Amino acid sequence: MSLSKPVLIGIGALLLAGAFLLTLLGGTYNSLVGADEDVNKAWSDVESQYQRRADLVPNLVASVKGAAEFERSTLQAVVDARSRVGQISLKEAPTAAQMQTFQESQNALGGALTRLLVVAENYPQLQATQAFIDLQAQLEGTENRIAVARQDYNLAAANYNKKRRGFPTVFLAGLLGFDARAGFESAPGAEDAPKVDFGGGQP
Repeated sequence: MSLSKPVLIGIGALLLAGAFLLTLLGGTYNSLVGADEDVNKAWSDVESQYQRRADLVPNLVASVKGAAEFERSTLQAVVDARSRVGQISLKEAPTAAQMQTFQESQNALGGALTRLLVVAENYPQLQATQAFIDLQAQLEGTENRIAVARQDYNLAAANYNKKRRGFPTVFLAGLLGFDARAGFESAPGAEDAPKVDFGGGQP
């Protein structure tokens, strides 16, 4: 039995609507995947720069140990902070809770390193050591790279979150498993952080 013209039109309309929805879903999914990959790549760069800083710590601590009567508590704080950082490894961009834990541990290490360098200014013989001067310069460069990597990550995360909240993506993102990405926030009191002369007193 042949189908009537209205039925055929209805079936055609349903097929077109289905094709449209599949195209929309596919485009939305691909857009989110691309943005998510950008976030994960930016996160990988962040972790790489933080790891670079952590790798400098043993040599920095070793060079400082050579200074007579250097404050052991300051050294121990750096060693302990680096140990806590080493316990946290995130292969993908973190959730909000993971970001808080990660950032707290990295801020603790950064603060401990800053205090160590401030204390080191009281040891002229240490400041004159080439090895220590070189480590200071490497640490300064690493901190700059970290700042850039964090900024790039925040931009990627913001772009991803913007796509995720857009229409009609907002209705599909959760169903497709695309959760919001957390960005870095400034550490409390960062605007009042002490200035550290990484140049070893050089002009």
